[in-house]
Amino acid sequence: MLILLPPSEGKTAAVRGNPLALDDLRLPVLNPARAKVMDALVELCATRPDEAVDILGIPKTQPELVTLNAGLSDAPTARADRIYTGVLYDALSPATLSPAAKRRATSRVMVTSSVFGLVGLADRIPAYRLSGDTTLPGIGGIQSHWRAHLGAGVSEALGDGLLVDLRSGTYAAFWRPDEVAARTATVRVLHEHNGQRKVVSHFNKATKGRLVRALLESGANPRTPAKLAEAFRDLGWTVETAPATKTGTQLDIVVAEI
Repeated sequence: MLILLPPSEGKTAAVRGNPLALDDLRLPVLNPARAKVMDALVELCATRPDEAVDILGIPKTQPELVTLNAGLSDAPTARADRIYTGVLYDALSPATLSPAAKRRATSRVMVTSSVFGLVGLADRIPAYRLSGDTTLPGIGGIQSHWRAHLGAGVSEALGDGLLVDLRSGTYAAFWRPDEVAARTATVRVLHEHNGQRKVVSHFNKATKGRLVRALLESGANPRTPAKLAEAFRDLGWTVETAPATKTGTQLDIVVAEI
């Protein structure tokens, strides 16, 4: 099983640690594409910082994010599950997983990254600022760049297992699971209130974090979308399954407001 998560926009920079070593990251097949993004991002931020603010959508009150990107190659690194922060990762709380669940998380969970394509939770990376919908000089659209390169990495990480896709729309555009649709489950969280259902961003992220945590702690390793739905139901979630499409089966996790 491979669980794909979106990154967090906010990141906690490492205070100490060795610089990035691309060869130490999982999925070295992605390293040439990773290096191209890094080189373009560092060049932009180091030589044209004022332009970088506009291109990267960085608030003018946070110029330190440009400096952060400019020093990406030499910046200290930490595990990805310590770099990525925010609502989803707070709910997942990787540091507090049981030892067995931590091992499962290390092998089964990967984060979609604008700079690195995919990273495992134990991969050591620096903090950065690059949104998935950016058009980066020297690269072009980040989504287009990864659409051309990410497939090989996903195929290697997935093997013959089930793909559990929790990416947000921006990062789902990096790669479409057309060729593995029969064993792809896309998870959506619906908030039900007064008989109406809708996606609520903060609520959606927190619930996805709790879903992944519960799945890892349970030890379940479903091989099909139907078995995944069954596993979530066994864990106490309300799950509705939509008809399969050419990109997979959508599972709606319905959470009613009490």
